[in-house]
Amino acid sequence: MTVEMTEVEVNEYLDSKPGWLILSTIGKEGYPHSVPIGYMRLGAEIYTACRVGSQRAVNIMRNPKVCALFQSGTSRDGIKGVMIQGDATFITEPDEVLRISRESARRRGVTEDELPTEPRAGVAYIRVERRRVISWDYSRG
Repeated sequence: MTVEMTEVEVNEYLDSKPGWLILSTIGKEGYPHSVPIGYMRLGAEIYTACRVGSQRAVNIMRNPKVCALFQSGTSRDGIKGVMIQGDATFITEPDEVLRISRESARRRGVTEDELPTEPRAGVAYIRVERRRVISWDYSRG
């Protein structure tokens, strides 16, 4: 039997970096386009970097509905996961890109004096706002 996680447990799980985020967007033909990418959580939102013009960026500009999937474990008894269905925003405004870049660098252990002072050319961010969260933890079943 599976057990759902509480909101606090979901956030702790996401912060533990259980692995890559699998982000699914909708392509122009209506099919899912899923890619593994790094991420960070700020509050209730998930952020991931991308290149301006990437397929996922193009898809989000056309249809902001996305699915973010996180899962860990190697056996049925140890599988845990979170699926977030939400709306994505494509962030290209330089001050906002720099703010998110600096926070991402801090979380990776970059010292304050080595933080970026300008946004990297061609880099943008995707912000996923939660609309529905589904979780599972087979280790407590």
